Amino acid sequence: MTTPQLHSPQTLTPEAFAALGGPALVYVRQIRAVDLLAIHPDAFAEDAPAPEQVLFAVHGADGTCMAVLSDRESAYAAALAHDLAPVSVH
Repeated sequence: MTTPQLHSPQTLTPEAFAALGGPALVYVRQIRAVDLLAIHPDAFAEDAPAPEQVLFAVHGADGTCMAVLSDRESAYAAALAHDLAPVSVH
């Protein structure tokens, strides 16, 4: 395994950032349903939550949204069930 070259925060590319955590590192952060819909208008096929409902998104180290769940515990459990290492982002 090669160690990624470290750069200052101003020059760290998304790819280099993702390489720091490896493919198993994911982060969990809060997102309001209305904000999720602004990014992904088709996120809810039916039974959309209230616009101000807080949801929890699981993202890969490169920022790719992998899943959105209704609570933090479920987000962590889903990550762990897929052999991923979740961390919280505030």
